[in-house]
Amino acid sequence: MIVPMSTTLPLPGICLKLKHAISTAISTARFKPPLSSSARPPLLLSTKNIATTPNVDVDVDVEGFSLSDYFQQSTDLLVRSSDGGPPRWFSPLECANSHLNNSPLLLSLPGVDGSGLSLLLHHHRLGDINKDFLIVNFVDSRIFDIWCLHIPTADRTPFTELVKLVERTIRSENCRFPNRPIYIAGESVGGCLALAVAAHIPHIDLVLLVANSATSFSKSQLHPLLPILKIMPHYSGLPYVMSLMTGVPSSMVMSTAQKGLPSAETVTYLSEAVTALLSYLSDVADVLTVEMVLWKLKMVESACAYSNSRLHSVSAQTLILSSGNDQLLPSLQEGERLRKILPNCQIRTFFGCGHALFLEEDFDLVTVIKGAGFYRRAKHKDYAYDFLPPSPREIKSIVDASRWLDVATSPVMLSTLEDGKIVRSLSGIPSQGPVLFVGYHNMLGLEVAPMIRRFLVERNIVVRGVAHPMLFKKPSVGRIIMPDLATFDVARVLGAVPVSASNLYKLFSMKSHVLLYPGGVREALHRKGEEYKLIWPEQSEFVRMAARFGATIIPFGAVGEDDFAQLVLDYDDEMKIPFVKEYVEEISQEYTKMRTEMEGEIANQDLHFPILLPKVPGRYYYLFGKPIITQGRREELRNKERAHQVYEEVKREVEKCLCYCKTKREDDPYRNIIQRFMYQATHGPESQVPTFDLD
Repeated sequence: MIVPMSTTLPLPGICLKLKHAISTAISTARFKPPLSSSARPPLLLSTKNIATTPNVDVDVDVEGFSLSDYFQQSTDLLVRSSDGGPPRWFSPLECANSHLNNSPLLLSLPGVDGSGLSLLLHHHRLGDINKDFLIVNFVDSRIFDIWCLHIPTADRTPFTELVKLVERTIRSENCRFPNRPIYIAGESVGGCLALAVAAHIPHIDLVLLVANSATSFSKSQLHPLLPILKIMPHYSGLPYVMSLMTGVPSSMVMSTAQKGLPSAETVTYLSEAVTALLSYLSDVADVLTVEMVLWKLKMVESACAYSNSRLHSVSAQTLILSSGNDQLLPSLQEGERLRKILPNCQIRTFFGCGHALFLEEDFDLVTVIKGAGFYRRAKHKDYAYDFLPPSPREIKSIVDASRWLDVATSPVMLSTLEDGKIVRSLSGIPSQGPVLFVGYHNMLGLEVAPMIRRFLVERNIVVRGVAHPMLFKKPSVGRIIMPDLATFDVARVLGAVPVSASNLYKLFSMKSHVLLYPGGVREALHRKGEEYKLIWPEQSEFVRMAARFGATIIPFGAVGEDDFAQLVLDYDDEMKIPFVKEYVEEISQEYTKMRTEMEGEIANQDLHFPILLPKVPGRYYYLFGKPIITQGRREELRNKERAHQVYEEVKREVEKCLCYCKTKREDDPYRNIIQRFMYQATHGPESQVPTFDLD
């Protein structure tokens, strides 16, 4: 499962501007209720400059909003909107009134506090400019057009009326953009509201992002407080009850001490956060009454009952976000319950996070949405054009989390310059796309992750893989045991797409660096004795399309699978076991079969799980051959015979690369992991381990 990571982009000076803008808008603007369902709701509190997107360097790491910012802004909203008034929408984006026609709408529904600021730490990322969409379509587009629902402290709008309010807004926006999805993000009671609204309008294309839903409130530790508060009108612990209700206990602030920050920085951060929290609790005590808290608890109780009674009507695409350290609700168990009930649902679990998941500074909602494959601008997901490039913080997090790959494989990366010279680096790879990497698929694709990581580290190049559909679709048959879709979240964050000619076309048009394995599943699940044997189609599948866009084709070979595992049971062995054969056939029928029109071994694309015996780790070797230029050869390569000659040239070059690596690794004194550990023990853990001499 992809580890949640913080990806706040650097915004010099913008934090103070936004803070001042919100405070000024709250103090000067008079809130208005939403308009009728036939009109666009007013978007108030529009702040300036938050949507600015500066040029970002990978090594730059400037923090945006923090937990203390949330406390300060919540205090302003709590105190200055305590005079009542109906619920109303506001937008944190500079372009709130400019109709973002190319961005899907994201409605942020508040938790029990009603502030509407639960996504404050994510506003910049959610409203960021999508550069790839701008390049492809020449149209400015942000990831989302964000509207936040604010419910004043003294408001007494029943839960059912809140459902109608959100429903009217959605119907209105759906009339304006019928082909665009509408996202609803709700945490706690906001999750109940999102589910209830989705049950009312199943015909509208909705995407639900439900975090720690209060549909399990009846099992909460707060539920027994309802009768107690009725007989204790002057209970002095009200602000702390409210703090627990909003999911922001003091212990959340203290979690920063475990982040490994320098001591002075930790002290400063904790001091600011604790001060903001104490101020927040003090203002809560001044504004809230027992009657207000009791009303909110009753509202949560009614939200729980109302939404649970309508779960059977929810058909919207839903992403359940569950915290493993939720002290308020049994969110882990509730997430699993909802996954079993909702037909179009996925779940992501964050074991170290508390109830207020959106306020966890190591949680990034945009990253989670991308990893789950939930971002789209139209009715159907387009994995090529809907791609959101990974942010510098995302890249750093992925690289750091996969550090163990470098330790285990110590990949030797070789590339070929234009003059044919082989160098130990990736300097022979063009920086500008389109570039097509074509190679041999090792067993289970063991070579892919170390290679893609090296491209990120050495060249800051995102390689977009053309992958099997199993990475993008969960099996519909319950008894089929397949890897959870969360296993492939990183692949989706890095832009992998389902294999198809149309997706390859789109990637070329976007000038991407593309990874293609002509051997596909058959090669990645090869039989005993087929190590490093190319199992490719007889005819070219990519040469003419590459020439159409002038893509540079780079053949490559990766060697090392036999140094990490030994194949014990292959496809032929498993087909002799009756119940395994039946299981393999069922899996293969579940997913779209590839190349069914072909003959021979390449047509055998059955999915199965070979049995491997691990070895003491060896080393991986990669050689990227001399680039094959197709620029200016479009007319020439339209000829099938000439295109086939280039295809055979690519195939020969891949075999040559494999032969080179297999031969040269015999001369590598550090092929075994033990020798590499000994070398790094004397030269430092970050030192580059030597290898064989290059010719």
